[in-house]
Parts: sequence; C-alpha cells; structure tokens
Amino acid sequence: MPQPFHVAVPVYDLEEARKFYVDLLDCKIGRTSNQWVDLDFFGHQFVLHLKSKPENAESKNHFNPVDGHDVPVPHYGVVLEWNVWEKLAEKFRSKNLKFEIEPCIRFKDQVGEQATMFFFDPSGNALEFKAFKDPSQLFAR
Repeated sequence: MPQPFHVAVPVYDLEEARKFYVDLLDCKIGRTSNQWVDLDFFGHQFVLHLKSKPENAESKNHFNPVDGHDVPVPHYGVVLEWNVWEKLAEKFRSKNLKFEIEPCIRFKDQVGEQATMFFFDPSGNALEFKAFKDPSQLFAR
C-alpha cells in the first residue's frame, strides 16, 4: 500500500464543505479548528481550509479536452476499486449530485481504459473519482 497523500484546499464555508465531504463522500473527521478541518479522504489526509470568498467568485477552472470531455483543471480525487466506484456513482446519482462529467468509461478498449466522473464541491473545487478494471493500467502507456 502506498503512503497516503496530503492535500489542502480552500473552502468558502467550512460547515457547508464539511457536510458535503462527510455526508455525501463519507469522509471521517480528524482534527478541527475554526479555520480548518482534517478529513480521512479514502485513507488520505485531506484538509479543508477556510478562505474568504472573493467578490467575483466565478469559476477560475481551466478545462482541457480529454477523450471527448472538457476536464476541469486543477482537480483532485482518488482511484478506487471498480465495484466501489460503481456504488459511489449510483449513490451520487440517487442524491442528484450535479456532475460536471457524468459517470462514464474513458479510453474504451484502449490502454488505460477507466471509469471516471467529475463534480465540484460547494466552493468550486473539482473532484475526479476513477477506477480501472485492470489496476495495472494506472500508469500504462
């Protein structure tokens, strides 16, 4: 098992973000303060840091074309087991989560074939959840 990563992201409303990550994504809460919340994000340390919302808080994301979709950049996420990804996709659909890219198969019948889905958290941070039927394809060329 690789070592967990650590990432910190800005959020405009700590309670709203906490609810999103805990209630929807099933993250567990670690240490907290009135300025940040540590989360267990699928075994990784993920920290929400409170940031003042800019007056013009329109999306600052850039999009790059990947296999027929406009992928938001930057984004972060996890690579899951295929069956876990399928269950999460169904859960997110049942909760009417607004997808930026609907759950789909990318690079079908090619090297690196993967299941993927993209959505934004309440502060506009882009997330990708993906899975490989063949995990050895993660870094395949």
